[in-house]
Amino acid sequence: MEAGVVGGGSWGTTFALHLGRLGIRTKLWVREAEILEELRSTRQNLFFLPGFSLPSEVGFTESVAEAVRAADVVFIAVPSQFCRQVYTDMASSLRAGQIVVSLTKGIEEGSLKRMSEVMAEVFPALSAPQVAVLSGPSFAREVAERHPTAVVAASPDMDVARTIQRLVSDLSFRVYTSKDVVGVELGGALKNVIALATGISDALEFGHNSRAALITRGLAEITRLGLKLRANKETFLGLAGLGDLVLTCTARMSRNYHVGFELGRGKTLPQILASMNMVAEGVTTTISVRRLAEREAVAMPISAEVYKVLYKNKSPRDSLRDLMSRELKVE
Repeated sequence: MEAGVVGGGSWGTTFALHLGRLGIRTKLWVREAEILEELRSTRQNLFFLPGFSLPSEVGFTESVAEAVRAADVVFIAVPSQFCRQVYTDMASSLRAGQIVVSLTKGIEEGSLKRMSEVMAEVFPALSAPQVAVLSGPSFAREVAERHPTAVVAASPDMDVARTIQRLVSDLSFRVYTSKDVVGVELGGALKNVIALATGISDALEFGHNSRAALITRGLAEITRLGLKLRANKETFLGLAGLGDLVLTCTARMSRNYHVGFELGRGKTLPQILASMNMVAEGVTTTISVRRLAEREAVAMPISAEVYKVLYKNKSPRDSLRDLMSRELKVE
């Protein structure tokens, strides 16, 4: 079996590294010319994943068609705002029988669609591949360092999910299966908004009680929206839900936690984003979540306050005060 990985950022590079270690011939598509040249000359991505040499099983290309055409399974690790264009660019190279796996944790801002829904729109019906998603608590560097990691592969076809499970599992990377594509994608995207809130709270030194409350009540509002969108409740108690939420809300290396922390310290959003090399998906997902919550008439008070801090210049202290002074309720 051969694989393609679309996206040369930290997660795409790490996933190509993982596949190469498994002995799977893999072609990695890299958009940035300087990173591609560096990979070809040193076999390292010093910008996004310094310290790791990719094995000989991994090749590199500037052509997304080349990465896709020969692959039995294609993994796509591209920020959500670029996915539709990348899907469009690769669509003519797809064939029936392939499996395409989204590694992206985001929601398209304009359409409010999940990545698998965008694929269904873009990929041609006659040659459409089988689509799956892979998500869970998985910082790229820790996967590269072979720290034990567990994630979930979801597809409407359990045979597809099991194919991915068998393909990429090893002693340091354990894959579970699910049919709940909606829940797995929503869990991976929405937890980033709550991570922004916990970063803000920690910067304001509100303590562990506050962080625990934000994580728990954040999970409650993620689940409410997920159920309205026909996800399974159990998914949000698993790796793609609670697992990823806890990781992203408690670790300094989380990009979204970092953005929240810097906001809590008084920096502006443009200042923070200008200093970052990688995309914090929660910044744009916050907009999509606000619109989804309004459309579906679902109460998401934490996400609503994060939106006001990010885009309405509301004081983080005022937002947390307003959350605590809301009408008292039954849990």
